[in-house]
Amino acid sequence: MFREEHGRAVAVLVRLFGDIDVAEEAVQDAFTKAVERWPATGLPPSPAGWIITTARNAAIDRLRREGSREDRHAQADLEHAADEPAEEGAVRDDQLRLIFTCCHPSLASAAQVALTLRLVGGLTTPEIARAFLVPEPTMAQRLARAKAKIRDARIPYRVPDASDLHVRLRAVLAVVYLVFNEGYAASSGDRLVREELCAEAIRLGRLLADLMPAEPEVLGLLALMLLVESRRSTRTAPDGGLVLLADQDRNRWDRRLIAEGQAIVRLCLRRNEPGPYQIQAAINAVHSDALDAAATDWRQIVALYDQLLAIAPSPVVALNRAVAVAEVEGPAAALALIDALGLDGYYLFHAIRADLLRRLGRDAEAARAYETALTRTNNMAERDLLRRRREALR
Repeated sequence: MFREEHGRAVAVLVRLFGDIDVAEEAVQDAFTKAVERWPATGLPPSPAGWIITTARNAAIDRLRREGSREDRHAQADLEHAADEPAEEGAVRDDQLRLIFTCCHPSLASAAQVALTLRLVGGLTTPEIARAFLVPEPTMAQRLARAKAKIRDARIPYRVPDASDLHVRLRAVLAVVYLVFNEGYAASSGDRLVREELCAEAIRLGRLLADLMPAEPEVLGLLALMLLVESRRSTRTAPDGGLVLLADQDRNRWDRRLIAEGQAIVRLCLRRNEPGPYQIQAAINAVHSDALDAAATDWRQIVALYDQLLAIAPSPVVALNRAVAVAEVEGPAAALALIDALGLDGYYLFHAIRADLLRRLGRDAEAARAYETALTRTNNMAERDLLRRRREALR
């Protein structure tokens, strides 16, 4: 329940009180009370509504206790909140509003993404710190400064006017994409996939597509998430182990999501305004066309990665392109490409390099690369796969 409802409850409380710290603490108090009471009383008829109502009451109590503080807006917030319905239905749009609030242009781009991952994705400060490759205290300070700036500058909690949407759209798409990525391949923990984050990112993507249907990159991101999500049930074995794309049972891919995603890709192609999310969606559409791994059109995928590198060059894109090059030109050509990328801190760099070395028969080097990859990931499913690959070499 915490994983599914934390971000939504925080979003509602931010709307009611206009203070992110008040909202976070109130929601935390509500979940603490749920842990204490629900085992004895059982689940309430509407658990999410119970959390929101309890959190709202906790926030009102806090504002009453602090009624003498210099912030004269507290009492106005209190009176406003007392009249607000605590309906569960209000939660859905509130999260999109919260993302636009966090992506205000007065905040640094890294702070925008980090704060949204914290509030909407429900990621912990240590998880976000690992994602940004910074110490946990540094990330905690960034989050605190961002929340204080939103409060002190009284940044409005709303979806901006149409004229302001485009200023924030790039950051909004980035955070939705990162929420989905964290759900699809969790940065830490026992589970490879956090299904609730994938579902939330897709829901937000659909809301954005309804809000901005003429934006091709909005549609591209939605198509990308749908096509990747279509494979989710086949990415893990019954024991929770990671199953690579080439080994997945494609008969179990969700054809409904594939059809929807491919239809959006075709719409984007007709518009002919390519962007990074649209190209990534097209790459995944090619994968979804293949009835088995051997039927994959790798040359088309390499061509799409060439286009992506021209539009949005990055070492990670180049790494993914090298994987496709290995299928077209062989592992030696791909290894020459990735060795120049300088992605030492990225576990997939070492995992892919290890696989290429294994295919070239350089087993001792491959084993060392798998060992290095193991030190770069905190996800247990990924670590188990890397260990199996390393042990197979022995």
